[in-house]
This record gives sequence, C-alpha cells and structure tokens, in this order.
Amino acid sequence: MKRLLIIEDEVSFAGILARRMSKHGYECALAHDATQALLKARQFKPSHILLDMKLADDNGLALIAPLKGAVPQAMLVLLTGYASIATAVEAMRLGADNYLTKPADTATLLKVLDEEAPKAIAPEVDEAPLSPKRVEWEHLQQVLTANKGNVSATARQLGMHRRTLQRKLLKKPLDISQ
Repeated sequence: MKRLLIIEDEVSFAGILARRMSKHGYECALAHDATQALLKARQFKPSHILLDMKLADDNGLALIAPLKGAVPQAMLVLLTGYASIATAVEAMRLGADNYLTKPADTATLLKVLDEEAPKAIAPEVDEAPLSPKRVEWEHLQQVLTANKGNVSATARQLGMHRRTLQRKLLKKPLDISQ
C-alpha cells in the first residue's frame, strides 16, 4: 500500500487532501507543522510526501533536506500557492521530486505521485539561465503576494523604500536572458 504524508498547516485542506487520496489507495497521515512533520515522517515511513511551502511561520523549503534524510526513498512533492520559477528551481535543488501550484486537482496529484521515479532524463533546455534581474523581480512578486498586494508592507519586509519597490515592480524583465 502507498503511504502518503500530507504536511499542510490548513487543517481543513489537509483533511480534504487525505480523503481524496485515500479513495485512490493511499494510506494517509497528516502533519500541520515542521516538528510534527519530521516526527510523523520517522514513525509513518511514507512512500510519498506532499509538503506545503508555507507552514504558518515555517518555510517548507527548509524541511526538504531533513525529510529526505529521514525517508530518502519517499517521493516528495512541494505544493505552493506562491509559485515562481525561482522557488521551483530551489525546491528541486534541495531534493524535491516535483513542484505543484495550489489548488491541484486530484488527477494532477495522482499523475505526479504515481510516477515510478523522478525523471532521470531531463529534456534539453535551450534557454539561458534566468538573469539576476528576473530572479529579483520574481522574488519581489512572491513577497508582494505573501503581503496580499500591500506595497508598503512588502517594502518594509524587504528593507527598501516603497517608491524603489514600485519602480522595480514596474520593470518586469521581458527577456529572461537580460
């Protein structure tokens, strides 16, 4: 039987995910914070892990390495409502097997979780890596989203002047190789 550990701070959403996945043959366990997640991973020994990127005051990215250390055979999928290329790259670099944006439908979750192994052969990428300006812009967008569009709160959090932030947000790099 496939064992799925769902690490999600929204209790109701975690319950919905567990019910959905149980109907498709997964034995599910839930964790709602970082400490509980690591404890459950060691006890439950999941074959699959769904990890939310934002766990109350914790960052799911910081949990990837400890979870992979505790259960190295488990397929780990990072779920996020704050998707960006930069966080997807960072998640994969840290050891996540896949990265999905919320809300993910059941068919997508099953497709990702039922993969036998992470893709060993990646398609050739002809694109140049992201420019520093593009990475910065995406980070600003992510922090702005986390602050629910509040430019002043975002500027305070980033330690910059509000007008400077507004100018940077207006200068979206169109070409990723700039």
